[in-house]
Amino acid sequence: MAIRHNNVICNNHYHKKWQTRVKTWFNQPARKYRRHQNRVNKAKAVAPRPVKRLRPVIQCPTFKYNTKQRNGRGFTLEELKAAGINRNFAQTIGICVDWRRRNKSTESLQRNVQRLKEYRSKLILFPRNGAKPKKGDSSAEEMKMAVQYSGTVMPIKDTFKPEKARAITDEERKHSVFQTLRMARSNAKLFGIRAKRKKEAEEAALNAKPKKK
Repeated sequence: MAIRHNNVICNNHYHKKWQTRVKTWFNQPARKYRRHQNRVNKAKAVAPRPVKRLRPVIQCPTFKYNTKQRNGRGFTLEELKAAGINRNFAQTIGICVDWRRRNKSTESLQRNVQRLKEYRSKLILFPRNGAKPKKGDSSAEEMKMAVQYSGTVMPIKDTFKPEKARAITDEERKHSVFQTLRMARSNAKLFGIRAKRKKEAEEAALNAKPKKK
């Protein structure tokens, strides 16, 4: 309610019949237990397949976060083709496919292709018909070793290594980061003007040369 001018503040009855409007959350523990049971039942239904599916490693968008890596929605068709995996077959062996994402760099393409090949080498593939196994299916000994994997499939490893403490050198003390950045900004700004002046000076020098007799 908006208050205008120098008037008396309205005495609103916010506590009137609050029992009819209050929101309770007494079923939270029961819902937590139900979610857990649903996860357990889902894991039993898909066993011995992994509970989660394989996802690619991508760079976060925007300049602020593009140094960070995270799991993406799915592998691109180009990555699957480079790894030699059919796009329809990939979805049947626990690989997520994203039909919209495009590869912007060779580095990310090679990284995810290597990820697919590593996953394919570790995969134990059960034959549809045990009596007639097809090419690429696992052997009976490998199938006995199969255990359901829970958690993120091939999680991203943190490769950051902090630099050890060391003494600051004299060269680093004398170096001015502010001056370096200022000069770089100035050079970038005046690049076109300086190139134009240099070209004009060269043309003027050629025209000013004395003619040979």
